[in-house]
Amino acid sequence: MTDSRLARRLHGALRRTRRDYAAGHDRPLGGYLAAMAGFAAYTAAWTAAVRRSGRPLPDRPEPWDVVLMSVATFRLSRLLSKASVTSPLRAPFTRYVGPQGPAELREEARPEGKHTVGELATCPFCMSVWVASTLTAGRLLWPRATRTAMGTLTALAGADALQLAYGALVDKATGD
Repeated sequence: MTDSRLARRLHGALRRTRRDYAAGHDRPLGGYLAAMAGFAAYTAAWTAAVRRSGRPLPDRPEPWDVVLMSVATFRLSRLLSKASVTSPLRAPFTRYVGPQGPAELREEARPEGKHTVGELATCPFCMSVWVASTLTAGRLLWPRATRTAMGTLTALAGADALQLAYGALVDKATGD
């Protein structure tokens, strides 16, 4: 079989798969595939950097570090994907819809060619994969600085929880 014929058959099979999967909905499988490839390249680059550093990998993560990283990942993912102050980073890929909770925005991915990036940029769950991977690499390459940054993000998450709790108590006390 010639290369062009094989390419046409493969392209046709991919087009049918996309159509059958989408079931009439607009599902940007190509964009998702590109995002997965980008994440694989990102992870490979961090892996190479960690290997080149010569630092040994820990036998297992310390429980306290897992808790610290979990809270830091949560906070940084929400900061990047929902905060008003970071909206300029998302603006090329999203459209403002309205407020969504204290100091957070609801945005939608732009449909025209930037949909996948817009989805990633507005989804704290999606963003957390990238953030956790970055913090993991940071812990392996620059443990003290990364632990300090994670501590700061964890303190921010704690402060957010206290602000929300205080607001709820004031509302309850004043009857609002």
